[in-house]
Amino acid sequence: MLNKCSVTDLELRGKRVFCRVDFNVPLNDDGTVADDSRIVASLPTIRYIMAQGGRLILASHLGRPKGVRKPEFSLAPVAPHLAELLGHPVTMAPDCIGAEVEELIANMADGDVILLENLRFHPEEEKNAPEFCAQLARLADVYVNDAFGTAHRAHASTEGIAHLLKPAAAGFLLAEELEYLGKALENPKRPFVAILGGAKVRDKIPVITNLLNKVDTLLIGGGMAYTFLHAQGFEVGKSLLEQDQVELAASLLKQAEAKGVKLKLPVDHIAAPEFSNDAPLQITADANIPPSCMGLDIGPETLKLYTDVIKQAATVVWNGPMGVFEMDNFARGTMEVARVMANSAATTIIGGGDSVAAVNKAGLNAAMTHISTGGGASLELLEGKTLPGVAALTDKE
Repeated sequence: MLNKCSVTDLELRGKRVFCRVDFNVPLNDDGTVADDSRIVASLPTIRYIMAQGGRLILASHLGRPKGVRKPEFSLAPVAPHLAELLGHPVTMAPDCIGAEVEELIANMADGDVILLENLRFHPEEEKNAPEFCAQLARLADVYVNDAFGTAHRAHASTEGIAHLLKPAAAGFLLAEELEYLGKALENPKRPFVAILGGAKVRDKIPVITNLLNKVDTLLIGGGMAYTFLHAQGFEVGKSLLEQDQVELAASLLKQAEAKGVKLKLPVDHIAAPEFSNDAPLQITADANIPPSCMGLDIGPETLKLYTDVIKQAATVVWNGPMGVFEMDNFARGTMEVARVMANSAATTIIGGGDSVAAVNKAGLNAAMTHISTGGGASLELLEGKTLPGVAALTDKE
């Protein structure tokens, strides 16, 4: 997936450039952009296309309007925000297809920018309908995908159109994501350590299975750890337990041993009688949790064990928190893992989702090597899957 055309391989002057971006941003009650980090992430690609004299047509979805035009999911608030970031006008189109949109594009000059309305106002977008792909392709001469967050979806604007507009190239953000996540998995500097957390084992089974063929050490925390501990015969009290996954957890532990991978589980816990920041907490003496309590974070001994492993690593990939980090009393495990990674000399990759939220909460984003912009897409890469939005791009000669 790394051998794809880049936006820098394209001749852009005077060309209509359809650029799929991920502007699926949260909005304030007054309709303004609440967090523009996804917009900012695509600025290098946007500025490059403008500077090269491309006529830039930006396309994105926002939220889940389910194929119906709903004003609360309009991309209209993004256009003035982007214009301010660029210091350049951005025209907001009334739709993403149709005669009116085609006329706006026909009147563009080199370096102009148009933002199309929410692609998902049309049900054909998520269905990857051929006629809708053709309508989008009519708008442009070349295709650039800079939306890593949706590259795992075979939608019209991420996959279908790339077969119709050639060359189809990766933007800088997409290329960077593939560079870091792809290289970490294919040719990592060792020791290679993966940290997996989050609530459920079933969500991470394909990731664990794939990583057992690649990593030297796998550190497991969060709610999913209790199913593994139960499989080893430990008491987990009222902790989150997926009874139907216990056998599988036991099998994964055996696989790790057979492959020579060190799979580490918590040796102590921060536990409480209920899921509340005000609940009286206790540190367990070992990996067992009392019947009246639930595990809500890794304990101090586990934290020491895990941070020692991280400090010796050359590559660290992290996906999923160590505990209920949204509650301050159960945030220490997650925050300390983030801090040790930030101070590490290793290549540190944060694989989307809650791990990104935790790193942002800790204010340590600038200290990480790479923070992924796509939770689902990064998870599928970690699972070893091919992303449809990347596979459809033109191969380098």
